[in-house]
Parts: sequence; structure tokens; C-alpha cells
Amino acid sequence: MFSSVAPMSRGIQRPKRRIIRVCDCRLQTSAGSSGHELETSGMNFHGFLGLLVKKFPVRSDEMFVVATTDRKALDSNTFEELQDGCTLYLLHKLDQDLPAAMEEQITFIPHYDTLIQGGLYEYYDSEGQKSLSYTLAELIDNSLWATSKNTERRTIEIRMLFDESVGKAAIIALDNGCGMTSQKLRDWAVYRCSKFNRPTEKYVRPDPAPRSLNSDISYFGVGGKQAIFYIGDSVRMITKSVGCPDVHELILSKEDFKRKEENKEDIYKSVIKNRKPGDRSHAIKADERFLHSLIAEEPGKDSFTAVVITGIRPEHVAFLKQDFKVLTRQLAHTYHYYIHGVNGNDQSSIFTNSDHSKIDIQVTLREKPPKFPRVVNLREIDDDMQTLYIKAAADTFEFKAATGVDTGRVEGIIRYHPFLYDKETYPLGPEVAEAFHDEEDCDGESGLLHQARGKRPIFECFWNGRLIPYTTVHEFDWCAWKVKGAKVPEDCYGRFSGVLFTDDKFQVTTNKLTFMDLEQRVKGRETIFTRVVDGQEQRTNIQREFTQWLTNCHENLDKQVKFLGFRKIETRSDMGSKKIWAAFSAIELDGKMYRTDQLVKSQRTQPIIHGTVLQFLLQGQHDKDVFATGGLVEVRLEPKGLYNKNKIIPIFKIDRNATDESIKKNIENDLCRLPHELKVIWQESNEWSQNGVCPAGTPLGPLRVEIMNKKGEEMSRMPATRQGTGIKLSVKLTVVKNGPEKADEVLSLVAQHTARWSFWFKKIERLNDPGSYTLCLNTLIHDTGDTVFGGQDLPNSKISFTITAGTAEAFVLGETNPTLHVGVPFDIPLQLTDGYGNSTKPLSSLLPALECRDLEVSYATVDCSGSKFIIKGVKARGKVLNNQPAKKYDLRVTLTGLKKPTQTIKISLLPGNPHSLHVKTDDNPVVIQNRTAARFNVEVHDEAGNVTTHPRQIVHCQVQVPGLTPTTVDCSRTGAGQLVTKPINLKIVGGEPQKLKVQFEMPSRRNVESVVRELTVIPSTRVSQIMVCRQDGESLVLRSDEKISWLAGGSLENLFYKLYDEAGRAVPITEEIASMVKVNWTKEVDVKDLVLGKLPAVPVPTQVHEERFYQVSYQDQSVSVSFTIVPRPDEPAKLRTTLLNDTVKLGETLSGSINLELVDKYDNATRTLTATCVKNLNVKAECLDKEAVSYQWQESSRSVDVTGICFLRGTPGIKNLLFTYQTYTTYQIVNVTAGDPALLKLVSGPSQPLQVINDHSIPTPFLIQLVDEWGNVSTDKRVVVVIKSSPPGLKVSSGVVSQPVDSEGKASFTVNSVSGQRGCYQLDFDGSLNNKHIPGPTVNLTVLPNPNKPVSLTVDYSTAARFPAGGTFPVFSVTVVSDEGSPMTTFNPAAVTMLLWEGEASDRRPPHTPTELKCSKPMDNERKDCFHFRDKKIPETAGNHTVQFSLLIDQTNFLLSNKIILNVVANQPVKLAPESQPPAPVVSCCRDVKNRTLVQDMTLRIMDSYGNPAGKNLVGKLVVSITNCSAWRRDRSTSPGWPSWRTARARTAVNTSLRFQPDVPQVPTPLAPFELTFHFYDDAVNQQRVCDLLKKKDRLSCAISVHKQLFDGYSELSNMYTVQHQTASAKVADQTQVLKRKNVTVTESIPAIDQLLTGEDHGS
Repeated sequence: MFSSVAPMSRGIQRPKRRIIRVCDCRLQTSAGSSGHELETSGMNFHGFLGLLVKKFPVRSDEMFVVATTDRKALDSNTFEELQDGCTLYLLHKLDQDLPAAMEEQITFIPHYDTLIQGGLYEYYDSEGQKSLSYTLAELIDNSLWATSKNTERRTIEIRMLFDESVGKAAIIALDNGCGMTSQKLRDWAVYRCSKFNRPTEKYVRPDPAPRSLNSDISYFGVGGKQAIFYIGDSVRMITKSVGCPDVHELILSKEDFKRKEENKEDIYKSVIKNRKPGDRSHAIKADERFLHSLIAEEPGKDSFTAVVITGIRPEHVAFLKQDFKVLTRQLAHTYHYYIHGVNGNDQSSIFTNSDHSKIDIQVTLREKPPKFPRVVNLREIDDDMQTLYIKAAADTFEFKAATGVDTGRVEGIIRYHPFLYDKETYPLGPEVAEAFHDEEDCDGESGLLHQARGKRPIFECFWNGRLIPYTTVHEFDWCAWKVKGAKVPEDCYGRFSGVLFTDDKFQVTTNKLTFMDLEQRVKGRETIFTRVVDGQEQRTNIQREFTQWLTNCHENLDKQVKFLGFRKIETRSDMGSKKIWAAFSAIELDGKMYRTDQLVKSQRTQPIIHGTVLQFLLQGQHDKDVFATGGLVEVRLEPKGLYNKNKIIPIFKIDRNATDESIKKNIENDLCRLPHELKVIWQESNEWSQNGVCPAGTPLGPLRVEIMNKKGEEMSRMPATRQGTGIKLSVKLTVVKNGPEKADEVLSLVAQHTARWSFWFKKIERLNDPGSYTLCLNTLIHDTGDTVFGGQDLPNSKISFTITAGTAEAFVLGETNPTLHVGVPFDIPLQLTDGYGNSTKPLSSLLPALECRDLEVSYATVDCSGSKFIIKGVKARGKVLNNQPAKKYDLRVTLTGLKKPTQTIKISLLPGNPHSLHVKTDDNPVVIQNRTAARFNVEVHDEAGNVTTHPRQIVHCQVQVPGLTPTTVDCSRTGAGQLVTKPINLKIVGGEPQKLKVQFEMPSRRNVESVVRELTVIPSTRVSQIMVCRQDGESLVLRSDEKISWLAGGSLENLFYKLYDEAGRAVPITEEIASMVKVNWTKEVDVKDLVLGKLPAVPVPTQVHEERFYQVSYQDQSVSVSFTIVPRPDEPAKLRTTLLNDTVKLGETLSGSINLELVDKYDNATRTLTATCVKNLNVKAECLDKEAVSYQWQESSRSVDVTGICFLRGTPGIKNLLFTYQTYTTYQIVNVTAGDPALLKLVSGPSQPLQVINDHSIPTPFLIQLVDEWGNVSTDKRVVVVIKSSPPGLKVSSGVVSQPVDSEGKASFTVNSVSGQRGCYQLDFDGSLNNKHIPGPTVNLTVLPNPNKPVSLTVDYSTAARFPAGGTFPVFSVTVVSDEGSPMTTFNPAAVTMLLWEGEASDRRPPHTPTELKCSKPMDNERKDCFHFRDKKIPETAGNHTVQFSLLIDQTNFLLSNKIILNVVANQPVKLAPESQPPAPVVSCCRDVKNRTLVQDMTLRIMDSYGNPAGKNLVGKLVVSITNCSAWRRDRSTSPGWPSWRTARARTAVNTSLRFQPDVPQVPTPLAPFELTFHFYDDAVNQQRVCDLLKKKDRLSCAISVHKQLFDGYSELSNMYTVQHQTASAKVADQTQVLKRKNVTVTESIPAIDQLLTGEDHGS
């Protein structure tokens, strides 16, 4: 509380402007709602109070309080935090009610995240689906977060008000959460001001909760506003925070934004209205009356928030009204675990979650009365998908996934839905289940019930306990079905559903529809899965645990059918999307066998069916006996003749209690009810007999037909197979005309059954066409028209008869070309017919008469043979118009004696064939001028004088002039044309005219005669001659093609020309004629001069070798005169030098010579030098050897050659040679280059003295320069520089050992490595050019030892040790010795390997596949500077073995020790055994000793336990005996060697053993005996057979062993490649995601890399 006497203080000056709005809200004030704006820049708290007392009427004794709109009292600290534009209240006390609604100006400029994350929604949108329910979920998310701190029940309500009687449509999201202060409401308005960057409060992450149900799902500061303006175009935020007496309101609308934009106002400024609860004075609009009831609920609430959305889109209103149930179900699915707790809607669960049982989410839909409001609490919904999954689950598998340290938490549940008897229990959802139920009830043969999950993903994904609807995880590797090694059928992997719960460490899009990184991270290689049992994690193999769990579920919970006798794979299009089916011949169901061709009866079908089993069907690819859940059976309904269909029903609908007798009896009863025959009854005594003959027009019928069954009963329908009437029957009457190849149907009638007439057909009078006919009566299925039912023909009847033609009564004109030509004969065919139009034979007495107006028509003869009547040779003549539409004529044909004697045919007459030529001329003879063309108009006429057109009407015109080619014109299209001859050019003497003959003819038409005309040619008045002359003192006439010599560079002037015609008359030059005169030496000619006869001056070339052609022409050069000017040189003007090669080396003479001659001003050689001129020539240049210069006179060219040009010293560059002759001087430039390469110099390199550690590089390169003997730089690239070391023991590794110098004459050498013994060495640089040595520099260097380079391995072990097979090696101690001789301990023990192999290697390197042994950890009493190999097993094979130790220095280099040869000896003797296992002997009871001998020759050795011979130096004896010897006795008649045996009693076969027992006293332990099993038979035949089989068995056993080893190798190789492929695929996937995040386009294949991998090389 403050007093009005508070002192004023200037305070500290603040740089920023700050205006604070203060509203006077004391009770006694009535006009304080508007407020005053106070300037507080640079003012402290006490200064502000002083200003406040001055501005507002405050009494000196009055107590007041200044508070923010959040009802926080103002103090000095709070005052410093106030922002520009904020609002304060001047109150009587802090908790007083506001006298009226107050307005607070706010600015909600979008946060900068709008720019940096604005595109996020663009990529993670709603995927084109209806997302209205998920849009409303954004509002529920905010309410869940707002109510998360509630201690009592958390209430959230979505009210949808579509009652026009209380205002416009609105959606209200209401909760009893913590509410918002005015500052928080301001933060809410700022777009993308997420809870992480809000200035008013610091975000505190909630504690971990089971399933991450922490209500922390109001996240980005985006979703609520996006959802609001997706639903409507305006929002009113009404909120009250805990402890604040005021209610804050903020209105944002699309209309307001547009208005501010149009008025150039600040779009992101608005007003927060602060008022007391229940105050509705501001809600005065008629369409907002629904707000009254909402505001009336405010009093008594501690805190709340109401989001009122108006301007709802019509399509949203329609959806919410029509699909209210879908909306609530989707919301219940989204918040399932918030509503029901961590275990979901599981009534049997013993666990409860009291925190989530307090959450009530209610959805209300209010429409205009009389419709009742609909109110649904989401807790009451029991058909959302999660509830269905939980209720249908028989067992669960829980697990957790860790993607890294503090990188996210994932909990998962998999629920198993077993197959029970005849259906899957995997829930499909209400819509799918309802549709499926309807389909099943309709026809009872929906096939297999749904195949469990199908292709849907396993896991739905929840983020902080809330569903993310558009992200699913299909499966993990450990819960996916694998072809190899699967313990349960593939169907079992489609019977479980799952859910994943994640925390907010996994990113989602701003609209919470899609995860951004869940699947990528949870499927990463770093993810560790653990199983959860009774809440405890178990670190075991997750795949093994899951497979065991799934196996138990399948064995204990699933009930299946066994399919037997695989037949084939079928592709069926009648089974919907499931097209691939396996067909089987039998099944085992409920302990009974069902096979194909077995009679069965159905149950629970409408109607009950009886039939024969065709096959059993199982969906998918199967090729052997298999257990499956359900399946189909295809049944042929019996009797087939009655039902005629196959039906597919589920296997579980087979009646397992039906007997074969009852099924057969039912089938036989149905057979007698089928149609059997047709009974035909003719009416009016008009019966047609079989094979009868009738004239055309004879009527057929009427007739009546009856259908009879086997019982003699008339029937009109098939027996009924269901409730109701049977299939309706009809009778079809068909008359067909029999042809040679096929029968044509003439008429077809179908009669339906009537009670009075049965099947009745009326009289038929349409049989007028002669020929052979068949009358067919067939029983039809009325609806389909089929004559076959159930594979059997329905009853039918046939009658054959013939129809013949009548007498001739009329005729018909045959086809005639309607377009005729004058004089061209044609034929008119006639066809005589009877009264029905049938063709008949003509009468021989008939004669035709032809008539046509305006035409003369005649014919030659009549052809009347057989059925033909043809008028031949008809011709028409008359005048016709050409090039106009053809006139139509009526040609009347009359045959007297017929009922219809006359017919008319329309014809068109065109001109006929060419007959003559007509040349149209006005004068005779025709007169033309010489050198012009003659023109003639010609026409081609037919025999009637009509102009005619025909192909190849080409008229030739030949003028009787030698050498003149004939002219042609094509008159094929018009019949006429104009002939223009070639210009006639005659030699006219004396100007007298000449007469010529012109002949016209058509070579292609021999019948057309030629025509001759006369032509007179008179002299032409055209210009035919031109004369050029020059007037310069005297007249000079230029002859054509004359050569004129003239001074180079001059001009030929005063030229005139004259023109003459053919008669030699001068042609006056007019302006028109002058314009046709052309000259070729200039384009610009003065026409006025040409009219006067003047020609422009002719320029002469400046070069003497340029002879130029000149021409004067008239009218495009048809008349012309030409001449050539040859230029001649002028007087000498200067001295010229000519040099072919201008480059010379220092010390060498210039090759070639320099030519000197005198030329004129145009550089033309004047040839005026004489042989004495060489005495007056002189040459000068810097460093030139003048004594070597010589001059030679060239008589042929009248010039001088200078030779011997040589420069003795100086620097390379450009040199000027000055030549002088009398008064003439000239310069010649010569390029002087360096001399021959002579020396190599070291330009730069490492500092001296040079010391290098062994195996190290010299970082500074050596730069070598090539110079000549004068020290000039030489750039001769032919010089090759070589680097060498001396003495040769030093190994120098350089990028290049030798290289030519570059364009600057330099060569650079970089030494990458120097290797050798410690000591002093030299690096020599030498050059060569064409095998010529060029000396170079020498660099001294010292090699220092490298303490980090291993150079050898020393091995220490007990050389006196003995190596028994299978024993243990002594300890091998390996020391790595460095270059300086000290041991090295820096290597990883894994880099040192002990290599062991049998035998001795020929070279230093070990074989390709030695046994590799790793080193052991050193013991406390062992050296630490070496590697120890302890307890390594000695090989089990006796003999020499080699041991060698290897050190892996890097990925490519390794170091080997010296080889150690060890002799492995046999171990202690333990048994007696042969060298190789002999086959089991087979003996028999016969007299042949060979067949009774057990062992012929066998060597036995005393061996150790590994098969090594160990009997050396042992003395003992061998005891041989037979086991089970009571059945045998020895045959003393055999040889005294190995025993032979024979039977004492008759037995078929006896198996026993021959035992070899050694007795060696020197061995402390008795040796194991060797037993040889043998077989005894009572005859030799069985003995031989068994012997062969045993040999074959041995061979097969060996082959199996070899193949097994091969397959084991392939298996290991396949496993290795599989692991490598999986690793590479994982890397590709990771890199692909990285590239996609960087917006890099990823292609499936790169052609260049594919070409490299496939080894294709098109260049080769």
C-alpha cells in the first residue's frame, strides 16, 4: 500500500522509451476504464509514484495499490521489469473486483522459431487424411498439460454447439486446469513461443513416469493455434488463473487480421479484456448468445480455461454431426492410456493407476431441437482399437529399447491374438469388422476369415502417452518372420499387435501427427533390446526370448487344420485381393479325413448344400503338407444338372455329422425333377414332315410345345433349389438355313409359358429364301438363355425341310459403273427374280430396249446363258461439259413380258478417250523475234469433240531447228495446255526473217494424228554486242580477253562503252538500259555516267603477282566483254629482308640465310640490285661475330644472301640486326636462346648439415635448375634428371626417381622416405641428354636410427623341451627389437601372432592357411617388454611342424621372425589299431576257403590317442579271439595262418567280432584292443550281395563326408557374406539418412560405379 505523499525522484536516465498505461479501477471512479498513458523513460519507481499522484486525483490521506493485470503488487523490482506498452491497475486494494471490463493492449510478434522451423509442418503434414479428430486433440493436449498439477479430478470437455437458436456454430474446449495469467495469455498468442523459450516461466522437465504418461504434451506453441484456425476463423480465449480474481479474454480472428492489414495497422497487436467472473456485458451480439451460459458457469471456479472457436467450416460441421461416433472413437484411441492407465482398458488387470483414473474427457454434441444432445465420456468407449487389442490378447511380451545414454526411452508391448477353431481373433476395427460380418452373412462363402494383421504394421507409437497417429513401426528384425530356421508358421507372425511408448527425447512434428526420427533411431545398430518380466529387465537374447514366447503361444493357444496332398498353385481372380492359392487333395479336421470326390453336406449356410469336394484351398505359396488356420473347400453342388455351379465355403462349415447315405438319397430325389423331353403339337392340320419340300412363301405353324420330366409331368420351371420359385424355363424356336460351311439363322422366337397354351408359336410366313432348312426347338433357361444346365443338354427337337424358288416376275439391274465415257463400251447385267426376290432362270424370248434422253445409246448383243442375262457392248455418245460436275442421265431398260418390265439406272457421261489434237492459233504463220520463245495452246479431243482428260496425255512440240530440244506439256488433268518452246536462236544474215515448221504429236497415243503449224522468226531488237574503248589522246578499243600491263597501284581511266543489236544497229542508251550494265570491279556506279557511255576507273592491284580479271556485262552477263590487267613494279623504295628461321642458340650459327632485295613502296621486288652491291652492304648487332658474316650474290633473283650470323656471348633474348645499303636501311629481329645444357644447380633444398631419422621423409623438396655453360637458364625438356644414393645401401623413396625438366628448366624431388643403416650417405643429382652426361650437385646426409621402427623379432623358448602330440607348447617370449636395438612395447598384443603349420615352408613367408594363435597376458613374474605365448596346444599329428611369429605393423606391412622347426613326437600308447579301417568281412558256410577267410593281410600298430604310431622299442604279444564263439568252431583243415570258420548250426546270418588284444608289459596302462566286426551267412549268394552293399555303403559314406565338408564351407562363406551385406546395408541406410537431412538427392545407382563394379570397360 502506498500513500499519496510519496516523494518524487528524478532517477536514472534510461536510453529506451517506455510508456505505461494505467487504469484507475478504484470503486469511486467511473471513468477509469480508458486509462492514461504515462511516459516513464529514465524514471525509477519513486519517480513513477510521484507522476501517478499528479496524474490521478489521489487524496493525501488515501491509501491505494498499483498492481499488474495479474494482480501482482508493484514494487521497485517489478517496476524495473515492466516493458513498453504494459498495463497497470490503480486499485483500492489488491483483491478488489473490477468495476468494469478492462482492456489491456498486447503485442504478440511471432517468435524467431517461425523462420527457422517454419517449414517443418510442410514436410510432416496430415498425409491427405481426415485429421479433424487429431486437430481437436491439440486442444485436449493443452488441457492435459494445464490440469497436470490438479489434486482433484481433472475434467476436460469438448462442446460442439450447432444449435442456431442460441447463435452461430461453435466448438468450446473447456478444462479445470491452472488457467493463464494475462502475461501467459500474451505468451500463448505468440506463434512458436514454446514452453522452452517463454520469458515468464522456466521449463522444468517432469519426473519419469510409467509409459511416459507425464501429461507433458503441450509442447511447441504451434499446434493449438494451427488447430484453431484449421477448424474455424476466430477464437476467444477465456481464462482465469489460480489466486487471480479476474477473468482474461483475448480474441484473435482472421477477419481482424485482414482489416489491420488493409488499414496498414500493426497486425500482431490486440487487446486482452480483463473482467470479473460472470460478467457478460460485453457479449451483446445475437450470434454469440451461447456465451451467456458459458460465462454463467465462471463464478465459483478457482481456475479454468475455455477456448471458444467460431466460424466453423461447413465441411467440419457436417463431419462432426455425421461421424460423431468415429470422432469419439479416434479420440479415445489417442488418449487411451491417459483415460485407463498404464495397462489400458484391461478389466482383468490387478494394477490400477489412480492418477489417470481421475481424468475425465467428455465430448458433447448439441444440435437444434428436437434432436437430443449427445454426451460421451471417452472412458465409456469400448471399441477403440487399443481396447480391442487388449481384450483380444491372450498373452503379452514386454520389452524395452535403449538407443543410447540419455537419448530416449522406449517401452514396448506385443500382444498375441490366437487363431481359434475357425477364425482369427486379431481385431480389425469396428468399420472393417462390421463390413466383414455383413459379407459373411450375405452368402456364407467369404472364404478364409481375415488373415490376421495382414500387411499392417505391428506397432502403434505413443509419445509421452499420446498417440502419434501417422507413424507406425512395421517390425523389428527379431520379431520378423524368417524363412530359414523358423519354428512356427508364417501366419503366427501376423497374429500379434504392438505398441511403443516413448518420451520427448524423440522428436515429433508440430502437429503431433508424425515422428521425425523414431524408426531410424530405434532400428539403429546401437539400440539394445531387453525383455521385461514382472517389471524387471532381463539382459538376454531378445530374439531367442521372443521366438520361445511365440512358439509357446502357437502351441498352447492356436487351433488349426492340417492340409494334405499338395496338388498345384492356382491364381484365382474371384477371391478378391488374395489371388494366390495352394490346392490340396485332403484335410484332417477334428480327427476326421476329408478327400476330393467325397460327398459333403454344409452347415450354417443358407440353404444347406450337398455336393462333391473338388479341392481344398489354402491362401499363399505352399508345396507340402502344412498346418493352417482355416481355409476353403470348393464343392460342386449335386445334382449338377439341377444346380450347375460350384461353391466355395469355409472348411469349418462342413457338417461333420452327415452320412454318405443321407447325402446320396437327397441327390437322387432331385434328379427325377429335371426336364426330360419336348412334346410338339401342330395346329390347323398344317404339320411339316421331316425332309419335306415347299415353295417359297409356304406358312409354318402354328404349333404348341410342352416340356415333360421323367415322371411325365408338364413343367414350366426348374425345380426350386431355395425357398421360393425355381428357375423359369422358355422354349426357343429357331429356323436355320444350312450352308456348305455353316448354318445361318433365319429367325429365332422365344415362347414363354402360359397356363392355357403352354409354349405357343404363331404362324410364320417369312420362309421365302430357297435352300435347305432346319427347324430347332430348344429348352432355355429364361434368364440366361442357356441350353445346357449342370453340364447336360436340356430337351430339344429338330425337323429338316427344303424351300425352292418360283417363276420369273421382275428383274433387277446388276452393279454397273455409274460413270461412263463417251464411246467406251460397257455391259449391263440383269438378274430375273420371282415374287419374293429370289433369283430364277430367264426366258429365251426376252429382248431388251434401251432409251436415254440427249444421248445416243446402242448395244451389241445379249448373253442369256444359265441364270445370266447380260446386255453387252453398250455405248453412249453426246456433247458433255468438261471441268464441271457430271450431268446425270436416266437410262431406261425394258424387258417386255414381265409383270415389272422397266427399270431405270442413273449414269454420268464423261469425255471419252483421246481422238485428236487441236492447236489454237490466231495467226498463221506465227511470227516471233529471234532469241525468244514461241507459245502454242493445244487441246485433246475425244471422238465427239469434247476436251478429254486421261493419264499420259503428254503433247510434244518439235520446232525444226537443229539442236533444239522438243517441248512437252501434260494435258492429263485439264485436257488442254500451253506449250512454250525454248528460245529460238538463229543466225540471221542481212536481217532477213526465216520460216520454220512446228510439229505437235502425242507419242503415247498412236491413234491420235500429229498436227503441223508454220513459224516465222524475225531479227531481234535486243542488245547483242558491247564494245569498250579508251580515249586518252587517241581512241583505243579493248578486245575481249585482252591482257593489259599497267603500273602497280595505279588506275585505268577514260573508259567508254557502246551497245549494238542483232542487225548491227547502235542501240541508244537509256536510263533503263544503263541500269542493266554491270562492271565487276565496283558496286557503286553512277547511272548518269552510264547513260553517257562512261565507265568507272579500273583500279590496278598493288602486287605484281596479282593478275586481275575485269568484265563489263549487260543484262546478267548475257552480253559481255572482259580483259585482264597485269601490274608491273614501281621504282625502288626500301630494302627488304627475308628470314626463314629466326631462332639461334648462343655460340651457334644461324641456320639458313637472310635474303636482301630492293622493293617498291608496295613491297614488290624491283630486281634492280647488281652484283657489285655486296661491297656496299653492312650489318651490325650486339655481340655479333662480324668476321663470320658473308654475302653471296643471287643472280636468278637479283638479291643477296647473308650467312654466318653468330652470337658469342651475352644473355638470351631478342636481338636486332641492322642492314645498310647506300641510303636504304632495315632491321631483322633474331631470337637468341640459351646454349646447350651443361650443368645442374641446386636452387633450393633442406638446410645443411642434413640429418634424417630412419624411415622418415625429408619435408623440404630439392629444386634442381638446368643451365648452359654461361650460366643461363636452359629449358630443354629432353634433359632427364635422376636422383641416386651412394653407397647403394641407402634406400631412398621418392615420388619420382627420374623426371625431365619442366618448361622453366627445373626439376623438383621430394624424398618421402629414407631407409638404411645408420651412417653418412650422399644424394647425387645427375642429368643426361641423348646419352650425354650432365654433372649435377651432391648433397651429404646422415641417417639416424629410428626408435619407433621394428626391425626384427627375437624368440626365446626352451630348446630342450619335448613336443608330444596333443600336449602343450612351452612359453614362447617374443621381443620386438627397434632400429636402435632396444625392445618396443608400444604395439597392441593383438598385433603379434603365432603362426603354426605342418611341415617346412620353402621360403621365408608362411603358407596361405596357417593356424593363428594369439598372445597371452603376461604374468607377474614375466618380462613386460616382450609378448608371451603360453598354454598353446601342440598339434595332434606327429612330425615336423614350423612355428613363426608375425607382427602386424599397419594394414599392409608386417614383420616375420625366423622360422622355428619343431619335431612333434607321439604321445603315450593307448590302443591297438590298423593303419586304415578295413571293411567289415563277410563269410559264408561253404567249402571254398576264400569265402570263409576273415582276414588275409592286415597291419596293426600301437598308437597314441591321436592315431600316431607309438609302439617303437616295445616288446609284447597279440591275442586273437572271437566274441560269441559258442556258435563257431575252428576248421583245422585250413592253413595255419589267419583262421577260417564254418558254422556248427544252421543259421541265416550271424554278426560277431574278431578281437585283437595286445599284451605289452612295458606299458603301465593296458592298451585298448581292436575289434573287427564281420558278417556270417549260410550261403555264398547272400554273402556276395551283402558284400557289394557294404562296399557301396562305404563309398556313399565317403562321398557324404566330402559333400558335408563342402556344404559346411559354403555355409560358412554364406554366413560371412550375409554379415558383410547386412553391415554394408546398414551403413548405406545411415549415410542415406545423413544425405537426406542435408537435402542431397540420393540416387539408387551411379552408372560409373556400376560399370566399375561389373568390370565393363567399353574403352577396351
